[in-house]
Amino acid sequence: MADIGEAVGLLGRLVGFDTTSRNSNLDLMRDVESWLAARGIASRITLDAEGRKANLHAMVGPRVAGGAALSAHVDCVPVDGQAWLADPFTLRRQDGRLIGRGTADMKGFAACAIAMLPSFAAMDLQRPVHLWLTHDEETNAAGAQRLVTELGEAPPAGFCVVGEPTGMAPVIAHKGYASWDVTVSGLSGHSSRTTETANALQAAAEGVALLSRRARAFAAEGRRAPGFEPPFTTVHVGTFQAGSILNIVPDRADFTFEVRSVPGDAADAVLAELEHFMETVALPPLRAVAPGVRLTIAPRSLLPALDLGEGAPLTLLVQQLTGRNSAGKVSYGTEAGLYQAAGVPTIVCGPGHIAQAHQPEEWVAESELQSCLSFLGRLADTLTA
Repeated sequence: MADIGEAVGLLGRLVGFDTTSRNSNLDLMRDVESWLAARGIASRITLDAEGRKANLHAMVGPRVAGGAALSAHVDCVPVDGQAWLADPFTLRRQDGRLIGRGTADMKGFAACAIAMLPSFAAMDLQRPVHLWLTHDEETNAAGAQRLVTELGEAPPAGFCVVGEPTGMAPVIAHKGYASWDVTVSGLSGHSSRTTETANALQAAAEGVALLSRRARAFAAEGRRAPGFEPPFTTVHVGTFQAGSILNIVPDRADFTFEVRSVPGDAADAVLAELEHFMETVALPPLRAVAPGVRLTIAPRSLLPALDLGEGAPLTLLVQQLTGRNSAGKVSYGTEAGLYQAAGVPTIVCGPGHIAQAHQPEEWVAESELQSCLSFLGRLADTLTA
């Protein structure tokens, strides 16, 4: 089996590529492809429509249905404005910590999975092990959405482990995540002539106020899902841009909002409520003056909820292999919901902790990588029977 040195070396290679979501990830994927090829393992890279972003799929063992898929995204969040003590894209070892952007979220798991593939290939597997590496999880999950449409060419996996940072504890459910960009266009003019203008800022603000009321309603009387924190659906408006100076009526306003929904709640219902309110209440007074007033809503990211179930065979298997009796739930979204929606039972379990993710001096404990390698070895042993 791969040792910790191999995994740490691979993590250093992965961290060395600045795969902030705004950048291409092709150099990293080609490097992984070459590393695997040098060890006799073929992999397949597929590109997005612009040819800048890639997914990678590798498979070892017999080409039959079933087996395990190990999934990781390789994009990371920006380091801009964060107080790093050294280059975020050069791995540092300090007091048992491996420090660098993406170490916890989630290149640590990717490094472990890649490091273990040659060992898996040498085993007498009766069912295969798949490696799924994706792009853009941190923005719109486009990589995983594309991956599930491309897997028809390979034997389907029996289940999937998404290695987001959970401290190697099984996570069987997470909230759904959906976010949108909203633009209101109006008609500008001098602020002394408001009856001849269409104030896009004020109309957009009415929409934001509606979303705030919806958030309070979820908190006060919404569906409760024990195990989540908070245990109800949340609505959050994150950005708002409009206006230049006070005496000019803004002719454009932009805001973004997100819905993190517990299983059973539909984010689309919040979107439909906003659209109905804007079209029937907020915008008609503007259109009475300027018929060309428009509302544009574009999806940013859509991640379905994950709800595996405490008694699911995959839950029990991962509990056994990790030695944990827990079955956690988290409020952040992952690609796991997409894989489950595509018919692949999926669980979230990986090294590191979400508290370190997205932070300056992001780190994962070396001991967590060792635990992950041990878990993956035991997981592969189940595929030899």
